[in-house]
Amino acid sequence: MMAAATGDEYVRDSVKDYYGKRLKSAKDLKTVSCKTTPTGLPKPVREALSDIHDEVVRRYYGCGLVIPEQVKGIRILDLGSGSGRDCFALSKLVGENGYIVGIDMTDEQLEIANQYIDYHRDKFGYKKSNVEFVKGYIEKLTEAGLKENSFDAIISNCVVNLSPDKKAVLREAYKVLKVGGEVYFSDIYCDRNLPESARKHEVLWGECISGALFWKELFSLAKEVGFSTPRMVSVSPVPITQPEFKEVIGDAQFVSVTYRLFKLPETKQPARQVIYNGEIPGHETELKFDFAVTFKKGDLVPVDSELSTILDSSRYKEEFEFQPAGKMCCSPTTKMELNPFEYMEILKKDGKLPAPSCC
Repeated sequence: MMAAATGDEYVRDSVKDYYGKRLKSAKDLKTVSCKTTPTGLPKPVREALSDIHDEVVRRYYGCGLVIPEQVKGIRILDLGSGSGRDCFALSKLVGENGYIVGIDMTDEQLEIANQYIDYHRDKFGYKKSNVEFVKGYIEKLTEAGLKENSFDAIISNCVVNLSPDKKAVLREAYKVLKVGGEVYFSDIYCDRNLPESARKHEVLWGECISGALFWKELFSLAKEVGFSTPRMVSVSPVPITQPEFKEVIGDAQFVSVTYRLFKLPETKQPARQVIYNGEIPGHETELKFDFAVTFKKGDLVPVDSELSTILDSSRYKEEFEFQPAGKMCCSPTTKMELNPFEYMEILKKDGKLPAPSCC
């Protein structure tokens, strides 16, 4: 159990100790929260992951996969990069002209990551590495030397829940993102606000459970900071079955969800119709943007103002043809604040997540 003092520094020190000294491999984890396995990966992503050194993979503790589409040549920041698995995979995907920065507060994890920078540079045939790792807190990115408006995308794999100040994480991410930039991250969420007794449990905090947000909080925090509406990409269950942990969390349920948030310009685009050109590697026939929106190559798709602005201001702009809005009875992008637990139940029953109803 955590001591009576549960300030931010105590929580960070506890997490550093857990991931730096107590965990030696994924086999040491006490719950399945950091063991979810993504499926249906595009071929380029599968190939990149297969090139990662075994030691880096062995010391990886993530709850999903956070490799978005269309990353060639861009700058990406990984919050809580750990042993560097996602950073090294992205190193291959962004190409030699792209750049990856990983930030982590744990010396032992950074040591593993830095040890294999040259290995992956040689593996990918680069003249110089396009990856670097920085020691620092994800709540204090600018203090760690990261410049404002300098990244095209930010990823995070099961790390935001470990922070005692989620709003600070999102606020700093917003600062260092370029306009049109994206936060694409996987995290653990709860179906309720956890009691203080659960918040003080050291092992469950380290296992990404005690620090999990009530899912609705993400929407309010994103709005306060200035991000677009969180868009759910995928969701999977995180069952906690151990009696000693069930006694602490009671009937609370948990899921792993991948969301995407965008930093949008002040001037918004109108609702329009768009056509996907099918030129993103691994997504030649269709691009699944989130659970509600899939763009099939050549199809004319109506989008609301927010998605129209996202596509127009982000790295996706060259992948779409934009046309004026036609006579649309509805947009497939409305009502995005959806309960992931409800959709998880539908997924169990029907085998797939339905899109919001249209006409």
